[in-house]
Amino acid sequence: MRDVVYLFNDRYMVMKQAPDGGSSMKLMDSLQAVCRKATKDDVDVLFDLIQGYAEKGIMLPRTRYMLEYSINSFIVAEVGDQVVGCGSLTKLGDNLVEIRSLGMSDGYKGLGIGSKLVDGLLAAAKEQGITKVMALTYEVAFFLRNGFTVVDKEIFPEKVWTDCVNCPKQNACDEIAVLKVLE
Repeated sequence: MRDVVYLFNDRYMVMKQAPDGGSSMKLMDSLQAVCRKATKDDVDVLFDLIQGYAEKGIMLPRTRYMLEYSINSFIVAEVGDQVVGCGSLTKLGDNLVEIRSLGMSDGYKGLGIGSKLVDGLLAAAKEQGITKVMALTYEVAFFLRNGFTVVDKEIFPEKVWTDCVNCPKQNACDEIAVLKVLE
């Protein structure tokens, strides 16, 4: 079951649906999304979230094994005790990382939680001494709002030779490359 979030008179109403068909509502002044490092306990939630995007052709699929292996590169966003979003960083070169698997649960999009995830990923890149962060995306406006610029994907041969060679859209890629240079 999924949560539904409504904005009502400047307050958020979260309707939680129970497996038995019942529901409960909670009224909040703000959605207190907290970002934290992912743990192995998050693998199933990450798998389901990423798989939903992969089935729509929006994101590359990840196996549970791949997620377990790379869990330290992921952060998650929680509202209450529920994981509602995720994202990861993958090193592509000495000074370049890629934001991958950035996604939100249905009902939590457009509430600023994705930007919190990006902020957390950018902070992690800075901690590693990385100054260039890129992504391939369909959500260009989102990344522009978060300080990225559109660039040619050909400037990232590291990406092309590691992931794009295995992508089903390799010869007809319609994703847009974005880059943010950290100060």
